[in-house]
Amino acid sequence: MTDASLSLDDVQRAARRLSGVAHRTPVLRSKSLDAAVGATVFAKAECFQRTGAFKFRGAYNAVASLAPETRGNGVATYSSGNHGQAVALAAALHDVPATVLMPEDAPATKVAATREYGAEVVLYDRYQQERTTLGESLAEDRNMVLIPPFNHWDVMAGQGTTALELVEDVEALDTLVVCVGGGGLISGCATVAKAQDYPVRVVGVEPEAGDDVKQSLEQGHIVTIETPRTIADGQQTTSPGDKTFAVMARRVDEVVTVSDDAIVDAMRLAFERLKVVLEPSGASALAALLSGAVSVEPGERVGVTLSGGNVGAQRFAALVGAE
Repeated sequence: MTDASLSLDDVQRAARRLSGVAHRTPVLRSKSLDAAVGATVFAKAECFQRTGAFKFRGAYNAVASLAPETRGNGVATYSSGNHGQAVALAAALHDVPATVLMPEDAPATKVAATREYGAEVVLYDRYQQERTTLGESLAEDRNMVLIPPFNHWDVMAGQGTTALELVEDVEALDTLVVCVGGGGLISGCATVAKAQDYPVRVVGVEPEAGDDVKQSLEQGHIVTIETPRTIADGQQTTSPGDKTFAVMARRVDEVVTVSDDAIVDAMRLAFERLKVVLEPSGASALAALLSGAVSVEPGERVGVTLSGGNVGAQRFAALVGAE
C-alpha cells in the first residue's frame, strides 16, 4: 500500500473482515452535552468496543489480513496497553500466540487484561528505552509478525471503520473530532471523512505535554519529542509514523491540544451525563469540545470519538473525584 491507496475501499474491506467480530458501538446523544458545546454532538462510544477501546478494529484487521502460514508463529507488538490487549485478543481468535512489549508503568488493569487474553507480556522502561527498536528485535528473535500500534496500513484501515459506522448512523457531519496518539485512528477516520460527498472538517486532539503530531504538521516534517508526562497514557507517543504522518498531512485540517485538567473535566461530564467511564486518552477529544479548544458554530453537527474506557476503578475515582 501507498498513502494514495489508503482509501475508503480499504476501510470498507476492513469493515467486512470485522463484521460479526467487532462490536458496532453506539452513538450517544445528550442535551446537556449539546448545550455545553453549543452544537449537535454525536459521541461514538468506542469504550464499548471489544477490549474496551477502538484498537481492536485495527489489530483484528491486521491479523486477519495475514496469510495463515505467515501468522502461524504468532504476532508481536509494543503498546501502552490498549493495542496490546487488542492484538492479544485478535491473536487468540486466530489461535496463534502473541507477545506484547509494555511499559513498566502501564496501568495495571491493562497489563492484567493483556495477559488474560493469552499474550505474554514483556516489560520495559518507557523513559529510558525506545520501544520501536525493542519491539522489532523481539519480533525478529521470536520469528513473529510485528503489528505496530499505528504505523501500519491494515491497522489504520481497521481504525477507520469507527468513522465509517458513525457517518452511516448519523449521516452528514460538519466536523469530526478525534483523539491522536500516533495517528492511526485519525488517519483512518480522516480517510473516511474526506471521501464523503460533503465537506467534513477533521480535527485531532493531543494532550498539551504530547504535541508531537501538532508540531509535525505545523513544521511539515516528523518531529520527535521526549516521552510526555500526561495522565493520557494512551497518547504518550513521541512522534507520528511515516505512514500516519503522510495521511494526516493530507487529510487532517487541524490538531489542537488539551490540558490534563480539561481531560479530567471531560471524564467527569461523560460519567455524569452520558453514563460512561472513559480513560484519560478516551476523553481527550471530548475535552477539546468542552474546553473550546475546538471552535464550533451553532447548529453544527459534530462527531467525537470516545476512544476507550480502560481505566481501573481506583484510578478513575482518584481522577474524577478530585475537585
